[in-house]
Amino acid sequence: MYQLISPQTIFQYFGDDDKEMLQEMIQIILDSNLQDLKNMDQLYLENDWSMIKKRCHKAKPSMSYIGAMQTRKILESIESDLEGSQSKFDELLQHIEIIEKELHTFLDSL
Repeated sequence: MYQLISPQTIFQYFGDDDKEMLQEMIQIILDSNLQDLKNMDQLYLENDWSMIKKRCHKAKPSMSYIGAMQTRKILESIESDLEGSQSKFDELLQHIEIIEKELHTFLDSL
């Protein structure tokens, strides 16, 4: 059912006894981490490698929390080759689109 996220991993990190807290944590990931990553296109235009690195680094734990390990690997790949990472960024954007849909589906199922 899920391509990139893992509900089991989400429950493992956040627990399944407090649905409200779980929803808040997922919403923070949606509103903060994923938005920051989606908006990196401007940073690429400006060759702002340090900010790209910071955003990728900041988002890695969140990808672990939701079980999106393939996406975390993309972030690590971008971090290790910032100036040659445009194609990885394009792949990251595709992942984010899927993750957003999957997280909304997950929230709706709670």
